[in-house]
Amino acid sequence: MSTEPIAKVMVIDDSQTIRRTAETLLAREGYQVSTAQDGFEALAKIADDPPDLIFIDIMMPRLDGYQACALIKGNPRFAKTPVIMLSSKDGLFDRARGRIVGSDEYLTKPFTKDELLGAVRAHTKK
Repeated sequence: MSTEPIAKVMVIDDSQTIRRTAETLLAREGYQVSTAQDGFEALAKIADDPPDLIFIDIMMPRLDGYQACALIKGNPRFAKTPVIMLSSKDGLFDRARGRIVGSDEYLTKPFTKDELLGAVRAHTKK
């Protein structure tokens, strides 16, 4: 059996609970997971070790999810990296704004294990 991870996934959220939950669920399925607690920390980590997929919370201090997503998608090196927005609000406006900055999908928190893994599988098919 290969020990190579299925894919590298980054979870960016200022909530330690969300980061830990997502990390546990994904690692159990064989994904390599990195986490960041805000957009600035994430941008540095993405540059050092580019993930195959990024989950990013919308509401964060310093650099919110929309701003971080726009910066990620604006960089030619990461423009094709799927970004999935995470939010506790399930509003049409938030979804539309996520699309405008280039997000590929939108998950509402709290998400289920199936929603999380389904989103990862949909966006990491090689």
